[in-house]
Amino acid sequence: MNSADTIAAISTAPMEAAIALIRISGPLAIEISGSLWAGRRPVATLPARHAEFGRVVEDGAKLDDVLLTVFRAPASYTGEDMVEIACHGGVLVSRRILSALLRRGARSAEPGEFTKRAYLHGKLDLTQAEAVMDLICAQTELALGAAAEQLEGRLGTRIRALRQQVLEILAHVEAYIDFPDEDISPDTGAAMSARMASASAEMDALLATAGRGRVVREGLRTVIYGEPNVGKSSLLNLLLGYERAIVNARPGTTRDVLEETVNLRGIPVRLMDTAGVRETDDEIELEGIERTRRALDRADLVLHLFDASQAPTSAVDAGSAKVLRVLNKSDLGIHGGWSIAADAVPISCLNNTGIAALEDAIQLAATGGADRGSWSVAINARHQECLEKAKAAMIAAQKAFADGLSPEFVAEDLRASMNAVGDVVGRPDTEELLGVIFSSFCIGK
Repeated sequence: MNSADTIAAISTAPMEAAIALIRISGPLAIEISGSLWAGRRPVATLPARHAEFGRVVEDGAKLDDVLLTVFRAPASYTGEDMVEIACHGGVLVSRRILSALLRRGARSAEPGEFTKRAYLHGKLDLTQAEAVMDLICAQTELALGAAAEQLEGRLGTRIRALRQQVLEILAHVEAYIDFPDEDISPDTGAAMSARMASASAEMDALLATAGRGRVVREGLRTVIYGEPNVGKSSLLNLLLGYERAIVNARPGTTRDVLEETVNLRGIPVRLMDTAGVRETDDEIELEGIERTRRALDRADLVLHLFDASQAPTSAVDAGSAKVLRVLNKSDLGIHGGWSIAADAVPISCLNNTGIAALEDAIQLAATGGADRGSWSVAINARHQECLEKAKAAMIAAQKAFADGLSPEFVAEDLRASMNAVGDVVGRPDTEELLGVIFSSFCIGK
């Protein structure tokens, strides 16, 4: 990417629609769009943020009637001069206008280049830039709310406050190193340790949101597990609201892991219907059972289905995943060995009963009972990696200080911690990182 270029792209989906939007941003945005403009006033004289009706014309031929809006630097999305052209939504019409802009000197924008320019011009920090794509991809209310909060800058605000906190500790240590004769005494051991512990605790608090961040963005990985014929596929179909899996009384019907995502009370839940686990000599069924075990290893939540009319059997080994026992076929009666309040949720896929209680239990397992408002800060995998580096460096600084090492060692660890925190919101020397982040964006955004 060359920020000196003027870029253009179609920012709406490539399909038939009422309106398509074409964006141009860069030093020649007004000049290039003006060279195709036929309206009452030249583009260069149009007031900012005012939609003007006119035509786009090339070589005397009208391409379309459009609405054109000028956004002047720095008061634009990218922080540069920017023009938006709203034309009729036909695929061919929008492409003809874009091609004309490219012939006049614009360059096709790369994925995420508009938002990258917004970041480089200080309109967004890196957490807000990432939130733009989260907002576009959100499929549940929870994901939408979390992305909107991050776009507003809630996470960035906490990160900058944390970086400032570490910076102030570092500044005190470096002042003591640089001016030993200026009567700048280091904090007492207890005070310095408390300040570093406070910063470390904030890192822990942010790291604790990593799990909810993954759930918000990727969904709660939920494995439906159990012996054959306990109703796993029936439950999948019931939660999805349509017939996705084949339901048959014959054992071994499900041979593979079927995965679908459902919006359960605003929470994205990735439901995985698995092969029933039993002793078998069937090679294909054995492969299905092995895939079931691999799904368990990656699960956040396991819905362990039982036949309610049968005696309880042993619990599944689900590693770190939460396990929720579900008693299907409760319409046939519940075996006396079950203690409903303590052990399981009774349902009947046949009669569609108990599903609301099951959804309550899944919601509780997903949120831990926390109010959804607390999910407004939910770090992603990149943030987590940066904060883990910051925490490790802070722990090293705490140890160096406690061991009475030279202040230079403490300062070096504090500086590493501060830089790692700063990487969350972005630093000017992170070009390779920016390439990775913005390559996942759609063109035109």
